[in-house]
Amino acid sequence: MSPAYRTPSSGFISYLPTSWIPYAELARLDKPAGTYYLFFPCLFSTLIAASYTQVPFPAVLETSILFFAGALIMRGAGCTINDLWDRNLDPHVARTKLRPIARGAITPFQGLTFTGFQLLAGLGLLLQFPTSCLYYGVPSLILVGTYPLAKRVTHYPQFVLGLAFSWGTFMGFPALGVDLLSDPVAMKAVAALYASCISWTVLYDMIYAHMDIKDDAKVGIKSIALRHEKETKIVLSGLAVVQTGLLELAGWMLGVSPVFFASTIISNVATLGLMIRKVNLKDVSSCWWWFKYGAWFTGGGISVGLLAEYLQATSSSRGEKGGKVPDSAWNELILGHPLQHG
Repeated sequence: MSPAYRTPSSGFISYLPTSWIPYAELARLDKPAGTYYLFFPCLFSTLIAASYTQVPFPAVLETSILFFAGALIMRGAGCTINDLWDRNLDPHVARTKLRPIARGAITPFQGLTFTGFQLLAGLGLLLQFPTSCLYYGVPSLILVGTYPLAKRVTHYPQFVLGLAFSWGTFMGFPALGVDLLSDPVAMKAVAALYASCISWTVLYDMIYAHMDIKDDAKVGIKSIALRHEKETKIVLSGLAVVQTGLLELAGWMLGVSPVFFASTIISNVATLGLMIRKVNLKDVSSCWWWFKYGAWFTGGGISVGLLAEYLQATSSSRGEKGGKVPDSAWNELILGHPLQHG
């Protein structure tokens, strides 16, 4: 017999008013791993753009904080949209049957209304960035809305999720004053970084999908884990190689120093290799543990490498690497509030 729902007795959301808890659960505030996975591509892009432009650290820090807030809001919105689409499927899956909409704590209309408030909050945060970020950020909503449909028609919905979760790679450069459409070098590097993050997303979500593999098969939900169940670790290893290679390509296109290559290669080989080797794909708790902490192992390692590259770049004279912030952007970053557009 399945366990009945119990109101959280620990963690952040346990301190919220009872009527708020279903909405906090709907936004997955009690399970922040997804927020970190959405945030890291934004952070990668910001740090590599900071090395390219050599902007002052306060601008980098403020941009990163805003991106984290955006990841928190938009991941919550994505989860709400997902649960609305899956409201008739979730009750049949052990891991999801107690989600707020599935158990009837929130009606579909209430969920839809909540989505509207989340998207408005996301828009308000997006407006804190330079105006050009609007043009890069808004199209991602299409992917957020279509991912839940992908698992109904293809065994590779993780690829669609990767397109959505990795979109933040397009945001770091314009957030720091670089227009990708007028800078071919930056655009090519971002394209490589985007593809790298997509590979990483498919990798970690393939592990995540193994937690539901039996229930998914019963209710007709498709996933890459079902399609490649017998050769999962081979696929994971291939994705790790692709992810690492594309990350190094992005750095090479921007002319980064050996600091970047050494730190990111060592980090990726160590963290991804260990995860692929150690995760027990037939054990739900093992899959969840590696999914939960893998964000910090791999994402954190890459971020440290990118931060080291930024510090190395800014310690030398500006302009040696070829990166250049437009004069108007420098005026915004130095003379005014660094992220407010005119």
